[in-house]
Amino acid sequence: MPSNPDVGMAASAPVASTQVLVLGLDPRSVPGYAPEPVVARIEQGRRRFAELGLTEHHELLPYDADDAEQERRVVAALGREPWACVVIGGGLRTDEPRLGFFERVVNLVRQHAPQAAIAFNAGAGDSADAARRWI
Repeated sequence: MPSNPDVGMAASAPVASTQVLVLGLDPRSVPGYAPEPVVARIEQGRRRFAELGLTEHHELLPYDADDAEQERRVVAALGREPWACVVIGGGLRTDEPRLGFFERVVNLVRQHAPQAAIAFNAGAGDSADAARRWI
C-alpha cells in the first residue's frame, strides 16, 4: 500500500477525460539559450502522449513577456477545455527569481481548472508520464 493513500486512489479512479494541458516556457524565446534540444524533447513528449492515448496541448509562454500577459495566456488556456490534468513544466518551476509567478500559475490552475490534477514533469520529454500518474 502506498504511503500516501490518495496517490493510489488517483491512479485507479475512472478517467472522464484524457485532455492534458502542459504549461511551460517557450525555449525559443529564452535569450542566449540553444532551444533545439528542448524543442526535440517536447516533440518526443508529444509522441509519448499519443502512445498513452492522452490528448495534449502545450501552452508555451514567451520568456520575455510580462507576468500579466503570461497570466492572461495561462487563464485563456485553462478555459479552453475541461482538462483532466495540468502539467507545469520545469521552466516555470525552477527559475528562482520567478518563484512568485510559479505560485500564481499553481493558484490559477486551482481557480480556473479545479477539476484538473496538477502534475510536474522532470523534463520536457516526460510530461505525458507526469500526467499519466494522475489520470
